[in-house]
Amino acid sequence: MIVCVCKRVSDREIARYAHAGMGFDDIQMELGIATQCGRCEDCARSVVAQCSVGQPLAALRQEGCACAAGPALASA
Repeated sequence: MIVCVCKRVSDREIARYAHAGMGFDDIQMELGIATQCGRCEDCARSVVAQCSVGQPLAALRQEGCACAAGPALASA
């Protein structure tokens, strides 16, 4: 799902960076998430928190989050 509408960044892309060991601040610098409108910050931080090195990507699907993208863009 799209987490950052402004930069068109998905949860999978954020998770890939988090699984590589990057923290939110590093991912924010790299991808530009939460640097424009800021509505995605809580969701993006949640994705990063859920993606510790030992946690599988599938765990993202279990909890999800109420993102700024809304249901229409979340499935894009």
